[in-house]
Amino acid sequence: MRLTAPTFIVFVISLICAALALLPVLGVAVVALPISGFWLMTIAWGLLLAGVLFRGV
Repeated sequence: MRLTAPTFIVFVISLICAALALLPVLGVAVVALPISGFWLMTIAWGLLLAGVLFRGV
């Protein structure tokens, strides 16, 4: 299996998800997000994983 670098847009979306997940840890309350930080970080990690494993994602 050959790994590839994720596309720029996948990396940026993953970075935004990870930043939103870290905001409550830093003391910034994000009321508009109905999902916990754990799941946001899991989504960010899974998106990066898909970008590395699958070519063209």
